Amino acid sequence: MPRSPMNRREFVKKSAVTGAAVAAAGTVAAAPAQAADQRPEKTPRTWSFSILGTTDLHSHVFDWDYYKDAAYTDKAGNSVGVARVATLIKQQREAKGEHRVLLVDAGDIIQGTSLAYYFARVDPITGTDGKRGPRHPMAVAMNHMRYDAAALGNHEFNYGIDTLRKFESQCHFPLLGANALDAKTLRPAFHPYTVKRICVPGAPDIKVGILGLTNPGIALWDKDNVSGKMVFPGLVEQAKKYVPRLRALGCDVVFLTDHSGMDGSSSYGDSLPYVENASNLVAEQVPGIDAILVGHTHVEVPSYTVKNAETGEEVLLSEPYCWGYRLSVFDFELELHHGQWKVTSKKAQTLNPNTVDEDPEIKKLLEADHELVVKYVNTAVGTCTEDLSAAESCWKDVPIMDFIHKVQMDSVKAGLSTADAALPLISVAAPFSRTADIPKGSVTIKDIAGLYIYDNTLYGKKLTGAQLKAYLEYAAKYYYQVPAGTKVDTAKLTNANKFWDYMYDTAAGVDYEIDIAQPEGSRIKNLTCNGAPVADDQVFVVAVNNYRANGGSGYPAIATAPTAYSSTNEIRQLMIDYVTAKKTLDPADFAVTNWKLTQDGTPVF
Repeated sequence: MPRSPMNRREFVKKSAVTGAAVAAAGTVAAAPAQAADQRPEKTPRTWSFSILGTTDLHSHVFDWDYYKDAAYTDKAGNSVGVARVATLIKQQREAKGEHRVLLVDAGDIIQGTSLAYYFARVDPITGTDGKRGPRHPMAVAMNHMRYDAAALGNHEFNYGIDTLRKFESQCHFPLLGANALDAKTLRPAFHPYTVKRICVPGAPDIKVGILGLTNPGIALWDKDNVSGKMVFPGLVEQAKKYVPRLRALGCDVVFLTDHSGMDGSSSYGDSLPYVENASNLVAEQVPGIDAILVGHTHVEVPSYTVKNAETGEEVLLSEPYCWGYRLSVFDFELELHHGQWKVTSKKAQTLNPNTVDEDPEIKKLLEADHELVVKYVNTAVGTCTEDLSAAESCWKDVPIMDFIHKVQMDSVKAGLSTADAALPLISVAAPFSRTADIPKGSVTIKDIAGLYIYDNTLYGKKLTGAQLKAYLEYAAKYYYQVPAGTKVDTAKLTNANKFWDYMYDTAAGVDYEIDIAQPEGSRIKNLTCNGAPVADDQVFVVAVNNYRANGGSGYPAIATAPTAYSSTNEIRQLMIDYVTAKKTLDPADFAVTNWKLTQDGTPVF
């Protein structure tokens, strides 16, 4: 299998070996020999070093919001982008010493912004028409920052394995995935681990083993890109295999970078036999781990400890939010006992880069790429007859969501067989962004991209009436129960059961009510199609994105439902094409109020 190049910026004071993609284990590079005329330094008894961690950067290079075409702002005062984080990293290296700092990422690097899309689809890094493609801005930035390793995130697979492999080849550090296996050989398709050396003058090197683990959910979420090519066993299972191997290689410290949260939950229910957010389980069940950099869940956890069930040792975990909001800092202290380094102290914290300037060298390297993307997202594709806002899309049927439904239904309808075209067609879609707004007047790519922020493709799946009702009941658990006669506060209405906005689907093509006064499982009322009650055995074609169609968020029946249509075209691009062809986006062409919230049958709004 292809291998990542070794870090071309290795220093004499720090050397590394990476777990080969096809080898059982690597070999540790020897430390430079001491000059013959140099007296041995006194052996130190203690030493310290740090590991810095980022995660879920999602191609945020600069402190910029491409959807708004303005500097990033939020209510919490956060900044985004690795350019600011790079400044914090420089400060850490200056304060602690270059040879005492390692830098690691926990995945989701190459998807998430218009910049990511541009270098995957508009001017792809894989090249077009036989021409060599550009370097990915995240590879340029992370190489400049001298990353030592990065775990694979699930979104690394969104643009296909070829794009991921090209990105891998552009990185001067290994992409790690001990549980990303070749489907045929069941051997690692990427490096499982890397071993770094912290050189200690007059003493043995401190060997740091870094094991990377990705998310098993890739098998569902990117089924179209990985099926038959790669498989993704559980984090605990693979950690049990590789942590002992790193200890056998003489690692004094074993550090994991997991693209997996730490609460033991799974958004896909029992669709897979492996836990989605398993970092806490890895810490508890696999002996020999010192610390874990956690990713995937987009939360800030400065420091968290889990006791290993077998050894009783405390494992230190930290998650630095996402997008470059924070930098995790793991500080280790070690003592030398009979020639062997032992960890005596470890602590973690997160640092906020919002008070430092962006790294001027990264700005110099990538400003031109940034300007290309700014120009692209500001390309006008048509006009809109009135302002379309998503601000109330999580509790009201609003026209901007009907725009998504219209495009999905038109696209699926055009691709159905004659037999399936006779079936009633509906659409389901989620309100991805409450801040999305398509303004009256000129409509640009960024306006549509801000509404549909994911690179999902489109499916048509067949569900029965009973399955459709179960699907909508599952979606309705998004709302907290609000008894009749109780005032509804929209600030406290949604996201029950940790069911986030991107997980909540509304439907078009059928009429229904969601009675929030009722308990979960009994909320869908008056479900009709073309004025008639939906029968349990009635068959529908459901336009749905690939993430949901393949089991994302755990909706019932949809993953195993028969497929009537599938496309490799991104839904966002279909929306852009719709406006480009129509020239005018007019809600009169698609806006239909077909669902509403009620309390014991009384409309809430």
